[in-house]
Amino acid sequence: MSAASYGVTGTGQPVLVATDITKRFSGINALTDVSIEVGSGELVALIGPNGAGKTTFFNCLLGVLRSDRGEVHFCGRQIDGMTSHARARLGMARTFQRLELFGGMSVREHLWVAARSRSSRGSLVQDLIGRSQPTADENERVDATLELLGLTAIADKPAESLSLGRGRVVELGRALMCEPTLLFLDEPSSGLDTSETNDMGEVLLTVQAERRTSILLVEHDVPMVRRLAERTYVLDCGMTIAEGPTAEVLDSDLVRAAYIGTPVI
Repeated sequence: MSAASYGVTGTGQPVLVATDITKRFSGINALTDVSIEVGSGELVALIGPNGAGKTTFFNCLLGVLRSDRGEVHFCGRQIDGMTSHARARLGMARTFQRLELFGGMSVREHLWVAARSRSSRGSLVQDLIGRSQPTADENERVDATLELLGLTAIADKPAESLSLGRGRVVELGRALMCEPTLLFLDEPSSGLDTSETNDMGEVLLTVQAERRTSILLVEHDVPMVRRLAERTYVLDCGMTIAEGPTAEVLDSDLVRAAYIGTPVI
């Protein structure tokens, strides 16, 4: 099922515009003049072989790293020089390739702590030891996100007892509690089997359709990218080698050559 089948298109004004992002490490270019644009409500993929510069590019966009050249605009505002925390408060959120959940906490508590962290009400330490109670608004937002992601039935189960696939959905829910305008997903299918990957794809399309959240997806699973992304950018050796409608990009000889040894389906 494609994003278009949910009535989601990238026709809105750009949420993210990054231009000529360049990053060097010890005199070696990790990124060279990489540009990307993500429209309102659009799901865009960023792919490339291992070592292509995808994570470095993500980190430059999010403010974890400072680029050596280039500009990043978010919702029409130039954000170069802003910290990652400041960018998060503007509406950027991310998930990580390595799953990180808190031991001893339920699914609901993971989402509730994320909601509290965003609102900065009280001390996060107090929240973690149960000395601060959620507000009615926080409970309402948590319940809505649990329902959106299909997690209501397991909301009170310990997060560490879940399968990897379910754990990744919990991490997605935690990011959504920050109410992002743009969600950065770092290989959400990593470690998942085919069924779990398909389930994750359905969840992402639901989030995009229901909340109109823009998504920038870094992913190695090319069939998943083909199924979900409206447009795709391809990095190789820190440079953009292709961009455009996903089907056209994935079927190009140049991209196939970059993926020798990895079938492009």
